[in-house]
Amino acid sequence: MDECITYIGLDVHKLTIAVALAEGSGRGEVYTHGEISNTPAALTRLSSKLSRNGSVLRFCYEAGPCGYCIQRQLAAAGHDCVVVAPSLIPRKPGDRIKTDRRDAINLAGLHRAGALTAVWIPDPAHEAMRDLVRARLAAVRSLRQARQQLSGFLLRHGCHYNRSAWTLMHRRWLAGLRFEQPAHHIVLEDCIATIEAATARRDRLTAQIEAMLADWTLAPVVHALQALRGLALVAAATVIAELGDLTRFTNPRQLMAYLGLVPSEHSSGGTRRQGGVTKAGNSPPCQ
Repeated sequence: MDECITYIGLDVHKLTIAVALAEGSGRGEVYTHGEISNTPAALTRLSSKLSRNGSVLRFCYEAGPCGYCIQRQLAAAGHDCVVVAPSLIPRKPGDRIKTDRRDAINLAGLHRAGALTAVWIPDPAHEAMRDLVRARLAAVRSLRQARQQLSGFLLRHGCHYNRSAWTLMHRRWLAGLRFEQPAHHIVLEDCIATIEAATARRDRLTAQIEAMLADWTLAPVVHALQALRGLALVAAATVIAELGDLTRFTNPRQLMAYLGLVPSEHSSGGTRRQGGVTKAGNSPPCQ
């Protein structure tokens, strides 16, 4: 007897989840199942209701800000669930209508057709390390922005420091600056305090990364990566936290494609034209 499979597309949002179903393995109709709350209890009720007829459930939803909680809950319940790469979902060029219902129906149909590309899902420990690394990256960006604001303020008022900036001598020079307007001195002190706070935050997160690295399963890979010139501990931890388990790439071409380090090409007939490195890989995290 053939196994009855139901493909379920989930369009996940902060408060709601739009649900669509595709039965079997053919080209039958894909229909909407309504909308549920984005809570563990509502998801449990949905999976229990759909599995009453004995069919195998295969869920999918797009990777996004809601993370992997839904996938982990469904996987723990014994259901198959994949998280889909949004940039690799096939889309019709002329389709200009986008709703939650249509997105869920599209996901269910494409999942049944095998046209979706799943992303790698980190385990909770790896995701925690990645969040810690990204928090440090956000601190570094905040520090850079604070320094740029101070430099712009000083430039507007004709204060120039012709040596290496952000050294001990530079800080002494900043402490000795005087302005005619008291408000300008207040702005200077506020900028310096912001830089000091951002520096302390960056150093604190750096120390936490070094402390947490000992209990991380990929710590040996991080230490091995430091054998490359220019890669210290934090940089190596950042690379591995973003790439994850390198064994998930079956060959170097997949790794280079993930990073976007693949040359572009526009060839036709007997003409072959290769361009620069593409920008199609994963961009650095924003948080």
